[in-house]
Amino acid sequence: MGDEIPFFHKVEVPPKQTLFQEFKHNVKEIFFSDNPLSKFKNRSGSRKFVLGLQAIFPIFEWGRGYNLKTFRYDFIAGLTIASLCIPQDIAYARLTNLDPQYGLYTSFVTPLVYAFMGSSRDIAVGPVSVVSLLLGTMLKEEISDFKSHEYLRLAFTATFFAGITQMALGVLRLGFLIDFISHAAIMGFVAGAAISITLQQLKGLLGIKNFTKKADIVSVMRSVWSAMPHGWNWQTIVIGVAFLVFLLITKYIARKNKKLFWVSAVAPMVSVILSTFFVYITRADKKGVSIVRHIEKGVNPSSASEIFFSGKYLGAGIRIGVVAGMVALTEGVAIGRTFAAIKDYSLDGNKEMLAMGTMNIIGSMTSCYIATGSFSRSAVNFMAGCKTAVSNIVMSIVVLLTLILITPLFKYTPNAVLSSIIIVVVLGLVNIDVVLLLWKIDKFDFVACMGAFFGVIFKSFEIGLLVAVVISFAKILLQVTRPKTAVLGKVPGTSVYRNIQQYPEATQIQGMLIIRVDSAIYFSNSNYIKERILRCLADEDVQRIENEFPRIQYLIVEMSPVIDIDTSGIHAFEELYKSLQKREVQLVLSNPGPIVMEKFQASKLTDLIGENKIFPSVADAVATICTKGQEL
Repeated sequence: MGDEIPFFHKVEVPPKQTLFQEFKHNVKEIFFSDNPLSKFKNRSGSRKFVLGLQAIFPIFEWGRGYNLKTFRYDFIAGLTIASLCIPQDIAYARLTNLDPQYGLYTSFVTPLVYAFMGSSRDIAVGPVSVVSLLLGTMLKEEISDFKSHEYLRLAFTATFFAGITQMALGVLRLGFLIDFISHAAIMGFVAGAAISITLQQLKGLLGIKNFTKKADIVSVMRSVWSAMPHGWNWQTIVIGVAFLVFLLITKYIARKNKKLFWVSAVAPMVSVILSTFFVYITRADKKGVSIVRHIEKGVNPSSASEIFFSGKYLGAGIRIGVVAGMVALTEGVAIGRTFAAIKDYSLDGNKEMLAMGTMNIIGSMTSCYIATGSFSRSAVNFMAGCKTAVSNIVMSIVVLLTLILITPLFKYTPNAVLSSIIIVVVLGLVNIDVVLLLWKIDKFDFVACMGAFFGVIFKSFEIGLLVAVVISFAKILLQVTRPKTAVLGKVPGTSVYRNIQQYPEATQIQGMLIIRVDSAIYFSNSNYIKERILRCLADEDVQRIENEFPRIQYLIVEMSPVIDIDTSGIHAFEELYKSLQKREVQLVLSNPGPIVMEKFQASKLTDLIGENKIFPSVADAVATICTKGQEL
């Protein structure tokens, strides 16, 4: 067997870049892939200032074409989501173990900031159930007495550092970091949080006074059963269950008829009004029905001086803020992307991080706790026909009027109804159909989803989040360290070579083994890839000899999916070449990309293998080899 193969077509090597050019290109691809500075080129100083202002405050860009017709849509949407958010805000504040007014404060300030800085037209901002309970649970672990002033200060501190975390990710353009947690793991975490929140609401729904401070399912159910039956209040149960059924019916009506979405949107406010009036005229609070009692009247007081910038709670505030801030950011960006895809416009993830970070920093100084995009409110906002973020401003103004004028009217609102509102909202976060789809599509995603889910309901939010992160990283590591390879065959009637497992009719070429590597080749997988290729070669050789086919003389490695290679990968190819030499098998490469080819040439691997054994395609390689007398 001769060593030389007749030359067919040379694989080109891209022009060599300097170290600075390569570094600049990589930085641009990682941090500035959207090329945000391109619109500033060849502009006057005043125009650059305007463009910079619009980049930070998108409202100055889309606001130029704003008109009365658009405002009419936003006004109706704003009123609709306000009717939903006011009872939700009061209820969610209870999840955080804060007084009800803090939920309303949050829905007054943060939507205003987001309306000026956010890039989504549809997100409705405010407190959300998952983040509220996560924040409340983590705060309670540090300060068990949630009536103490330190507890409130720690909540503001956590909100401040949540905003700092979110803003830092936006400014440094590190938004890609949140993509490291898989969608399946996030779904499991959110579903687990929804179940945990629902179980926590049994305290208010059943009228139980002595209830566990833990969030896991075992502790909660133990508290529920130990209080039965004397610890349950039947008047509370009747009120809670009656309005729970009412809310579920309205939700069912809205789901069946999209035009009646407003029925479900106004149902929480109707429930609050009716239940408050009922308790007031019957004085059910005298019979053990727990009520809201007092909501502070007036505009948000300043809380800038309340934030811990030193002392023993500073570390806890940073830790809680980072965790809760990341969860809030992930949820908010995911919601924004969902509605942006529906309406076919682009959402700038880095702008969203900057907007959410700014609104939480300002919120922490104005008596607010962590806010983000709410799926239930955003869905109602979308269905109500919102056109821009002005709907958030309208909602904010309505909440402000509520704080100034009517908060005393919520005094007799039963907590059981607030629990019912929360239960109906969070149960919508559990999607069994999607979980079943995960099982059908990707078992690893299913495991990630279930791991995060059970971590939350059986242990804690932090453990569930940790499980989600660990499993997500494990999947990435597994895909990087154990990449797929495939044996290719020729599809009959074509010059195309495909995976023989996917295309059983594809035929292998006598005397040749064609293997495709489906990954970049790095230190973490180079040795595995080399050993897998050699093992596949040995197995194929044995099988072909048993079937009385010619032994393998050429190994063609199809490298189209190999987008990069490092020094360990180069070394692995050198070892592969030497191993094949001992077996009297020639190594042939097909379609290495520009980066790979550049590194092959720099390392002299092209000289070792031979430039005449590197081809633009598998078909070229096979055709060239066959000119030496091999049969197709």
